[in-house]
Amino acid sequence: MATKDTGGQKHANRTDQEVEEVEAGSDVQERNEKLSEDVDDILDEIDEVLESNSEDFVRQFVQKGGQ
Repeated sequence: MATKDTGGQKHANRTDQEVEEVEAGSDVQERNEKLSEDVDDILDEIDEVLESNSEDFVRQFVQKGGQ
């Protein structure tokens, strides 16, 4: 009796793949939201520093004679 050689490959069910894709998609979305929050926090902190030190910040970029 002849048997079919599958080459050692495992055939996954379509539902298994769909579940993994949905889980991966939600993980990516969660990570993206966390990164967005972190970026917003950093930008807010930069704004606060610039507001409190804006005069000093601008003074550093003013050209002095001969530059």
